[in-house]
Amino acid sequence: MKITPIKTEIDYRAALKRFELLFDATTGTPQGDDAEILALLIDEYENTHYPIEAPDPIEAIKIRMEEMHLKQIDLVDAIGGKSRVSEILNRKRKLTVEMIRNLTVHLNLSPSVLINDYELTR
Repeated sequence: MKITPIKTEIDYRAALKRFELLFDATTGTPQGDDAEILALLIDEYENTHYPIEAPDPIEAIKIRMEEMHLKQIDLVDAIGGKSRVSEILNRKRKLTVEMIRNLTVHLNLSPSVLINDYELTR
């Protein structure tokens, strides 16, 4: 099979169809090598044309709280006081560096997610 760069949406769809056929190919075989190369090309095209934005820090905290079955009171140690937790989750106050450090450990979130800026509500 001749593998070419993915330049258009049509190329992308064709590569996806071809990759689907090669998905179970054995590693180290010509088909397995084609699948590996196609996966890299598809990944590059998707990263360029369909980038996934970093999540909003407050939404990331809320999602993780839901996943871990936590309530606002469970974040008091990480954020500092019930009213402070409420202010953060309601976007009335920004996260501080210390809060980010604590939440990184407490919620097992990446600091890069938590340092993103977000709008405050008035």
